[in-house]
Amino acid sequence: MRFFYTFLICFIFQFSYSNINNAPVDISYEQALLLGKKENKPIFIMLYANWCPHCNTMKSTVLKEPKIVDFLSKNYIYLWKDIETEEGLKIKDKYKTQGLPTFLFLDANETVLYSVKGKMTSDVFMHEVNNALNPNLQLPYLKSQFLKDPSNATACLNYIQTLRKGVERTELAKATHLYLATQTDKQLLSETNWRIIANGVSDITSREFQYVLKNRMEFEKLISVKRVDAKITNIVSELLQPYTLSLDTTAYFKNRLIAKTITLENIQSLIFSYDLLIAERTSNWDFYKKATLEGTKKYVWDSDNKLKEIGQIYYKEISELSALQSAILWVKRALKINNSADGNLLIARLYSKINDKKSAQFYAKNAQTITKEMSWDSSESDTFLKELNTK
Repeated sequence: MRFFYTFLICFIFQFSYSNINNAPVDISYEQALLLGKKENKPIFIMLYANWCPHCNTMKSTVLKEPKIVDFLSKNYIYLWKDIETEEGLKIKDKYKTQGLPTFLFLDANETVLYSVKGKMTSDVFMHEVNNALNPNLQLPYLKSQFLKDPSNATACLNYIQTLRKGVERTELAKATHLYLATQTDKQLLSETNWRIIANGVSDITSREFQYVLKNRMEFEKLISVKRVDAKITNIVSELLQPYTLSLDTTAYFKNRLIAKTITLENIQSLIFSYDLLIAERTSNWDFYKKATLEGTKKYVWDSDNKLKEIGQIYYKEISELSALQSAILWVKRALKINNSADGNLLIARLYSKINDKKSAQFYAKNAQTITKEMSWDSSESDTFLKELNTK
């Protein structure tokens, strides 16, 4: 009897899999591993979330194409897992995936053979799922080839470029620095070593990145100004962005000091943007005021939208008279760039906040005139003018 029930369960399990008709199978991760061993197939897992637009696009387009579904079903144990379910979250954490959608290619022993993430065209996706079946393009092989000779630039580049398709840049650091440790400072200044640095270096204090900073002009001549600037900008973003997202202000300000040592204007402008972001997200209006009073003219003087955004924050959150007067000047600059209705209304409100009724009325009427000339809804400026007239 026990043998009969075991046979029945296996039969039902196999029937449910074989009758999916070219769709991702609705089985557990553990069942997929067992089936992978039984059929000698790798496991393909798409990690997704219903709120992820790129996931939904992939599911509704690329992963519905008959040739792709058929290829996946024939060559893989093919399943999707929602990261907002308990099982999906466990898989996400187990394989340290961050971006969505993520596509994992595993063997039945849970070794990651390949991984990619993000939205792709059907041609690119088909190219990747084919690559994942090629033993010479899989991560275990590429890693073993690199470790045979860590001074081999080609092997290092092949490994980290494939690894990077599915992981964050910080995950490339170990292999990257293992290779770069075999290179002298002078050897770093080459096209191949630049590619390795650009792909795998994420530590702003590392010897290699500091060498790039000190020899920036030489790298710009060898590579290009655009590519070198992009690398420097990316590494500062990678340094500061996680702390603005996690609201870890202690770590943010500690790492901000490191980033500030890079004196390039575009980097200082980037730091200014992150300063405003973390100040807003933590409601640290004293820091917001300090940052904007020091940096608005330096970094956003030609952006009417950014000037208005800062002015709006001042209107809502700042009460100091001299600071509000600065905000008025900034929004006036925005109007010089683009004489908009919302800019005029914002200045009117700022003037009202410092009890300058006459100036407030003047700019509110400007806002009203512009909206009516454009046949837009003028109710906001109409209401504000009424409020001013009753004061």
